Amino acid sequence: MEHGEISDAEFDLLVDEALEDVPAGVLEYADNVAFFVQDDPPPETPELLGIYDGVPLTERDSGAFSFVPPDTITLFKHPLIAYAEDREHLREEILVTIVHEIAHHYGIEEDRLHELGWG
Repeated sequence: MEHGEISDAEFDLLVDEALEDVPAGVLEYADNVAFFVQDDPPPETPELLGIYDGVPLTERDSGAFSFVPPDTITLFKHPLIAYAEDREHLREEILVTIVHEIAHHYGIEEDRLHELGWG
């Protein structure tokens, strides 16, 4: 697909739909995670579809994170669109990217995500 084939509003709608389709329980402990969309990833990592930025739950001490800004998950619109074959594939890739990045919030590493089919 090309960037101009999907408007910002339509992309945001696909993100909302994907968030609704996240498997049950995946968002259960992600209540302090903010989601963002940016057009492109950093120049040094142009292949990224999304990124988690924060401290995984497995690395937190109880109580030590009471007044900390939320972790963030950023989806990169242009690489996602370029990767997708069509609108439905784009929606699926947005969902996979969301689940993949939430898994990092839970402390799940890349190798394990690939084993689980969310790589």
